[in-house]
Amino acid sequence: GADPHPGCFTLGCKPLSSDFRLVGLVAKMSRSCIIAIDFGTAYSGYAFCLSVNQQEVQHVKRWGRRASADTAKTPTCILFDENQEFMEFGYKARDKEIDLLSLFSVKCCLFHCWILDLLFFPKQKITKDLMIKDVNKKSMSAMKVFSAALHFLKEDALKTLDKEIQDLDLDLLDFTWVLTVPAIWDIPARQFMREAAEQLYIIQATVYASIHHICLEMDCTFTVVAHVQAGLVSVSTEDKLVITLESEAASIRCKQLESEDFMMNEVPVKINLCPGTQYIVVDCGGGTIDITVHEVLEGGGLKELHKASGNNKGGRLVDRKFTRCMREFFCDGLWEEYESDHPREAQEFMEDFIIFRQNDHANVRRLDFYKEFKNIVQQRQSRNEKLFNPMEGLTFHWTKQPNSESYSAKLEISEQRKTSFFRETLIHVTDCLHEIISEHPDIRYILLVGGLSSSHILREHVKREFSDQAEVMCPKIPQEVILRGAVMFGRDPSEIRSRKSAFTYGVGTSRKFDPSVHKEEKRFTTKEGVVLCTDLFKKFVGINEDVEWNQTKEYEFGPIERDQKSMRLSFYRTERENVTYVDEWGVDDIKASCVMDMPDISKGLNRKVKLEVFFGSTEIKAKATDLESKNTSSVKMDFITKQEQLVSSVGICKSFP
Repeated sequence: GADPHPGCFTLGCKPLSSDFRLVGLVAKMSRSCIIAIDFGTAYSGYAFCLSVNQQEVQHVKRWGRRASADTAKTPTCILFDENQEFMEFGYKARDKEIDLLSLFSVKCCLFHCWILDLLFFPKQKITKDLMIKDVNKKSMSAMKVFSAALHFLKEDALKTLDKEIQDLDLDLLDFTWVLTVPAIWDIPARQFMREAAEQLYIIQATVYASIHHICLEMDCTFTVVAHVQAGLVSVSTEDKLVITLESEAASIRCKQLESEDFMMNEVPVKINLCPGTQYIVVDCGGGTIDITVHEVLEGGGLKELHKASGNNKGGRLVDRKFTRCMREFFCDGLWEEYESDHPREAQEFMEDFIIFRQNDHANVRRLDFYKEFKNIVQQRQSRNEKLFNPMEGLTFHWTKQPNSESYSAKLEISEQRKTSFFRETLIHVTDCLHEIISEHPDIRYILLVGGLSSSHILREHVKREFSDQAEVMCPKIPQEVILRGAVMFGRDPSEIRSRKSAFTYGVGTSRKFDPSVHKEEKRFTTKEGVVLCTDLFKKFVGINEDVEWNQTKEYEFGPIERDQKSMRLSFYRTERENVTYVDEWGVDDIKASCVMDMPDISKGLNRKVKLEVFFGSTEIKAKATDLESKNTSSVKMDFITKQEQLVSSVGICKSFP
């Protein structure tokens, strides 16, 4: 019977050298000034480099409000008003929400980082219309939340840049923006980030600056870079917005650091990342723990040896364990009363705990309570109420100050109790590392980066578990490794020479029907009586296959009818190594397709469409060309879609390579 969809027929395929693309792209990016935004699940920040010299000092924004909490990150926390208009981001968002708590918080929308985590860790479909809930369970567009957060970071970065730019000879039209994402994020999540950036026009930002050598001390407006479409972009513009993986950025930075920049237990240790060296980077962040494995190649590039792994068991899990412990330790809702009635002070106490849990010194075991907590304790004491439940490893010290009516309140936490808050995180890190090392016995180093790696508990645990298999070490400033590495990646993305494919990718095809092989229901007859098998899965790349940076594969397809004037190419992916049909279990239609116009039908079936598929970066791109008319069509790998399309797109769309 006739099929309603125009089809195509596979003619053959061959690899295509990508050297010409690599050289041109890297040369262009090496001349750019880089602004890297680390948009994390728990904390965010940015860094930039105004010089084209890789060795120049990179500028990292400082966010800490207190001397003891000076940091390169601010909480991924955003506040909207009752009309869902942006108010504040980071520390200021959290503080303002607390200030408005008594009057307006029921109307405002506050999103903490754990809310954003819900977008990526459940195995749910990511849609453009996805709604997420704030701390008060009110729904808001996830795209709007992400866009507004990125918009704030972009604007703040440009303001900081304006202060640094006065005496520098810069071309503001030649900036590269780099956005980091956790390595365990799926490609749909990465596309979601790109589309959020597109919505806020991060790559069409306007800068107001006074640049003496250009503007003669007059205020001028500059377009930093041109607008880049989400998904597929041309070679000439794709470098303006780069998505990079956090663990890859960390690995690049670690490779660049000098030997004396690493330490273990406050003792400098030497590292030698020479060609052939294999090492693991464990990025221990506030929200996620990402683990990647690299080998140093001749020339200094990096090869991924193991598909990125990890989980959402980062620092916030440790914090939640501590909070749960406090609610159990103090009696009759004392801790809940403290959090509810004095949220600002309770938040300051939690910030003290974060510093405490990351402290290198095992003998630092006490946390001081503040005024409002002591007032609650005094009130309960005056009513002879029980204050706490005895728990091993926790001691509450309530001491009257000499010659004063005031009291001091301290919480003493034993090393064993402190370690218990880390237990679930440590188990997950250990399991992941054991699995990797069992498959890659030549690992020489385990490098711990990210804010949580400042904790001696994490470092010493990994060292105890794996010191007989690899050397465990940590950069001196692990919190800044990703930001600085992202700047370096923006300068030269070819630092990562090859990656492991996370999926098996392919396109829907048709071939001559073979009754001994093909299913009868896949039989299709053309107008000329040729019997074909439809819905065949033609593999481009297999799961866990090595894919070189910016690697291009070229394929040729032909029409199945002489008078066919268009051809549809539809793309699929699966976690299975081999599949036969595009509608088998575990095969996903990734909503990536292109319709190729073929107006010249004079050659009938003897026509070709060339398909180029670009793998090896953090995103996948493709381009189809009709070799007769020279028409081209870029394929948008639309891994996210509208909610109504998820309902209606039940059947697999048929296409015929």
